[in-house]
Amino acid sequence: MSRSLVRRPTETAAIRAASRSARRLPPVPALMAALLDAHQRRDLEGVTLAAHRAVRAAEPGVGE
Repeated sequence: MSRSLVRRPTETAAIRAASRSARRLPPVPALMAALLDAHQRRDLEGVTLAAHRAVRAAEPGVGE
């Protein structure tokens, strides 16, 4: 039995709206503190997210 993904119209609108607005990143020291906290809690997703955000905040040209 195969299942297909049903996208909602509001989901598409929300994605479009989010992609149009620029988001400011927190300061690098705050992101590094979040990275250390996530590491201490052994939260792998948090470590990944904080690390990527810290790199993007430190070097805005990364990932564009």
